[in-house]
Amino acid sequence: MSATSTRTHRRDFLKTSAAIGGGLCIAAYIPELAARPLKNQAAVVPFFIPNAFVRIALDDSVTIIANHSEMGQGIYTSLPMLLNEELEADWSKIKVEAAPVDAAYNHTVFGIQMTGGSTTTPSEWERFRKMGAMARLMLIDAAAQKWSVPASECSVEKGVVVHEASARKATYGSLVAAASQLKPPTDIPLKDPKQFTLIGKPVRRLDTPSKTNGTAQFGLDVRVPGMLFALVARPPVFGGKVVSFDASEALKIKGVRAVEQIPSGVAVIADRFWPAKLGREKLKIAWDDGENAKLSTSQMLADFSKQSASPGTIAKKTGDPSAALASAAKTITAEYDVPYLAHAMMEPLNCVVDLRADSCELWTGTQFETIDRANAAQVAGLPPEKVKVNTTLLGGGFGRRANPASDFVVEAVHVAKVAKAPVKVIWTREDDLAGGWYRPMWHDRFVAGLDAAGNPTAWTHTIVGQSITAGTAFAAYTINKEGVDSTSVEGAADLLYGIPNLQVDLHSPKIGVPVQWWRSVGHSHTGFSVESFFDEVAHAGGKDPYELRRALLANQPRMSAVLNLVAEKAGWGKPLPPGRGRGIATHFSFDSYVAQVIEASVEKDGTVRVHRVICAVDCGRTVNPDIVKAQMEGGIIFGLTAAMKTEITLENGRVQQHNFYAYPMLRMFESPEIEVHIVPSEQSPTGVGEPSVPPVAPALANAIFAATGKRVRRLPIRASDLAGEREVKS
Repeated sequence: MSATSTRTHRRDFLKTSAAIGGGLCIAAYIPELAARPLKNQAAVVPFFIPNAFVRIALDDSVTIIANHSEMGQGIYTSLPMLLNEELEADWSKIKVEAAPVDAAYNHTVFGIQMTGGSTTTPSEWERFRKMGAMARLMLIDAAAQKWSVPASECSVEKGVVVHEASARKATYGSLVAAASQLKPPTDIPLKDPKQFTLIGKPVRRLDTPSKTNGTAQFGLDVRVPGMLFALVARPPVFGGKVVSFDASEALKIKGVRAVEQIPSGVAVIADRFWPAKLGREKLKIAWDDGENAKLSTSQMLADFSKQSASPGTIAKKTGDPSAALASAAKTITAEYDVPYLAHAMMEPLNCVVDLRADSCELWTGTQFETIDRANAAQVAGLPPEKVKVNTTLLGGGFGRRANPASDFVVEAVHVAKVAKAPVKVIWTREDDLAGGWYRPMWHDRFVAGLDAAGNPTAWTHTIVGQSITAGTAFAAYTINKEGVDSTSVEGAADLLYGIPNLQVDLHSPKIGVPVQWWRSVGHSHTGFSVESFFDEVAHAGGKDPYELRRALLANQPRMSAVLNLVAEKAGWGKPLPPGRGRGIATHFSFDSYVAQVIEASVEKDGTVRVHRVICAVDCGRTVNPDIVKAQMEGGIIFGLTAAMKTEITLENGRVQQHNFYAYPMLRMFESPEIEVHIVPSEQSPTGVGEPSVPPVAPALANAIFAATGKRVRRLPIRASDLAGEREVKS
């Protein structure tokens, strides 16, 4: 499986969503949404709407309709930048509005309305510019016809059409009525990138003011008339069922309206959040824990290690790894483990539902509008077109709000059915962390063979972990006929290093823990194991980790460029203060190239201090470099949190972590100095939301080895494993 085929799998598997989404077809590349000619030309036309993505008002204001969800990644700024680069309106007049669910807003690759896979800017790179150019051309034509001059003699300056020869000017707002009578052009030329005036500039984010003055609306902020609140008591073991419950004490709580059983548990419905919470605490529920009651992390770790001792289903094979290992001058082996991880968004899950006999309206922060609408419609017993989804701002997503089962949306519709009133279902932090749908736990076993000069000639990698798509409608697009889930082996089966004999194979055990994508998906575990073991290979062969990477990336010019840049900016090879070590890692994901160097030290009690992170990225042409840097920084903090702090463990089938005291985030005082360096590029944009996560953990682990001589092969890093005397490596 090549790097190309892995990426194709990722992009193909969501194309199944047309069937899932109630029969929505993939939208035309340029939605032909021309305004209808006016019957009464004297009538007031309030808006010019040339297509589904832009609306211009009489007051010159321009509203961009964003078909992707804003969850902090900055697309409510970058998408308007794309469109307005061609529209050339006054940037101060730009506003953003979330799109309704409609085929016109479907993802240009995945075929549904969704946000994920670090694809928003790459997928809209051309379409949004064409939407802006379409509107500009129509406005110019309207002015030219009004003045009886050739359109070619007109130009635009910040939302004003200008005919220089006659010194006439017309604002976009004044042309709304005339432009609305025109048919959209079919030939829409785009600017040469050399003419860009907005793309590539560090423009301030449009959503910052509302987020600082408190007017921004997240799902938790939504209020609708007559709305009730609900919390759900869910099984303590995944797959458990309600046997019976006693709600008598809960119903005594002032404000509790009802207690009802639904498929996912028992819902307590109240006037406000707090009585619903108190009422839930008073419930007496007898649970049938089911077949997962004996699940334990320790047993799974042992089982995974045992499975990895034998090769799994082959995902990638080049050369003859067995023969190369047999003839190697030296072989090394290692096993790596990473835990289940929660998404732990700052805004816990929530959904407001107003269910009526002939309609259903939802307000929620979602990454999966088409899927959520289809699943909500099925529960409500309505056709999808009768379900309206209002996408609010998301207080973090990281994949959790793109749930194939739409669990938090479907549950809220079930509650609305029994509440018989508009209802907001809220997940507490404890519900969110213990509620399932995690990044899978993974085990990786490596064997490498080195020649007499210390160069790797063979590399085998056995991966053990749950498939995130098995049992879903997406399995047909990610799991091949041999049973290999491409999302399990990405970052391993598409290894960029020029190792002549390579094998990657996979075991996909079936375990009753709900799993799904998590920021950087399969790369989140392969990045750590592959780049950490590569460091082991380098040291075993007496090679400098940077120089060996450089040698084996000779045929990868873009990765070589970021590797060399990060080494230069980090001062690779230069002396460090006593006790510090440098670690280096690279990773290719979401079509972007990232390299990182981390400087870290370890105190005698094993406490790890990360002092500096240097990151270089090639993500193609940048729309807004400040947003790219912010996403790199955010991914680094996210990756450090996973490397140093967080894990989900199970005992007797029960999750042991319930709030941030047991699942801590990296704090501000622990955050290192971060430098981000962007490689200039004329290539089309690629992903930036996730690619900085995979190299973080291995760069840190490699820095710890450089500082102490101790290897980190299991996350999160434990002080107890690093405490005591150590060999100082550099």
